[in-house]
Amino acid sequence: MQLNHDENQFERKTFPIIIVCDNIYFQQNIGSLFRISEAFGVEKIIFLGKEVPLIPRKINKTSRSTHLHVPHLTIEDPNELINYLRKNDYETVALEITTTSKPLKKLTVPTTKKTALIIGSEINGVSKTLLSISNQIVHIPMFGTNSSMNVVQATSIFLYEFTSSKC
Repeated sequence: MQLNHDENQFERKTFPIIIVCDNIYFQQNIGSLFRISEAFGVEKIIFLGKEVPLIPRKINKTSRSTHLHVPHLTIEDPNELINYLRKNDYETVALEITTTSKPLKKLTVPTTKKTALIIGSEINGVSKTLLSISNQIVHIPMFGTNSSMNVVQATSIFLYEFTSSKC
């Protein structure tokens, strides 16, 4: 028998991970990122960019009100974000396909550090600025002819792998 939201038996947990959204502007993606972040116990979402459309009535359809439960903030200046990540001693992991990226399964995060997952815009991916400060760059191996996937789908896969290793 299918369980409703109040009947599920999942343990409530928060993991030592934040998501950094590098110029993500599609409202459906923003809403879905809140929803998946809440589902996987993400501590916080940081939106990098100017005029990020955090309009509750627009993102509520896909977020299903999780934007009310996941702490988040917007930082406009990349240098301010970089200072924040360094000051708080995050292990920065960019999710992007590059000449130096390694498969997600090979990710190793020091147990003493919190993780900042950097995900890129729907059009350009992770910026060169944020790639250059990343401690690690990982990609999700794909087997078709397409070389990319939706940012929310990729984030979901990453969070599943990350939290599975912590449980």
